Amino acid sequence: MPEILRVGVIGAGYWGPNLVRNLSEAPGADPVAVADLSPERLESIRKRFPAVRTTTDHTELFDDPKIDAVCIVTPVGTHRRLAEEAFRAGKHVFVEKPLAGKTADAEAIIRAAEAAGKTLMVGHTFVYNPAVVAVKEILDADGVGRVQYIDSQRVNLGLHQFDINVLWDLGPHDVSITLYWLGEEPEWIQATGACFVQSDIEDVVFLMIGFPSGALAHAHLSWLAPSKLRTMTVTGSKKMIVYDDVQAVEKVKVYDQGVDKLSGEELRRSYRAGDIHSPRIAVTEALQLEMRHFIDCVAKGKRPRSDGEAGLRVVRVLEAGMRSLRSGGARVAYHPEGVRA
Repeated sequence: MPEILRVGVIGAGYWGPNLVRNLSEAPGADPVAVADLSPERLESIRKRFPAVRTTTDHTELFDDPKIDAVCIVTPVGTHRRLAEEAFRAGKHVFVEKPLAGKTADAEAIIRAAEAAGKTLMVGHTFVYNPAVVAVKEILDADGVGRVQYIDSQRVNLGLHQFDINVLWDLGPHDVSITLYWLGEEPEWIQATGACFVQSDIEDVVFLMIGFPSGALAHAHLSWLAPSKLRTMTVTGSKKMIVYDDVQAVEKVKVYDQGVDKLSGEELRRSYRAGDIHSPRIAVTEALQLEMRHFIDCVAKGKRPRSDGEAGLRVVRVLEAGMRSLRSGGARVAYHPEGVRA
């Protein structure tokens, strides 16, 4: 690989410019071109990043032998086609979350990456968030005991989408974090929700995930809330953790609290209320760390933390959640081998 990874970005909507900015700031990378169908968006890119070439034809990025990798930041329904094109052109590929809208498409993208012998990384930005990584380290060190359940809230007023519901928009964050923390695949999925603003697109969803270890995870996802909440609570057999991404400082707090059973025959319980500890966490933008990880994985041939398989697992959960939503909230078995359309 060259010393500088030359990257093209497909998609200049809400998230695409953030990738261009972080690639510009990351050592070892150079964003050289951006493709988008909107001339207005491209004009905005040119104003912010004068050195970046722009085009309305994404195939120019694939045909350019000087471009080593592409970042796909387009609607989820286009991910499979664009990723397969990119791999056929010999590019390394970063795909924004979710990897695909169907398990079959996610599997096809993984096969294309393997056939091309190129790096595939999925944009699960939060698994690179220093606070999320800190919680993972605490859990791996048995810092809370056996994880009993994870409860999360990811709500705000907007941004409403027109092609996907809130499960597919916000759900990938909580699902990817939960799978990363627990290190196991689910056993079952259950979801309920409602469409209040648009008749066929859920803007509020309550997602439940059951794991073989006995742990439960619950996520409240909504575009209809009076304030922005980004909290996740991990309750363990020994301690509890609260991760609040909205906080500027002390994003993670460990509570030495819990309930101890006195005996099997007594109804009384002993409630434990100890100290609260907030670990020191580096203030670094997660997207910057994610882009540096992508550059490093391409340069060294390493497997990304959020590789294709990690992206596939998230798609499986979301797909099972949709089956549950469409069946009135019935519990749906999670199939590790996937459900092919």
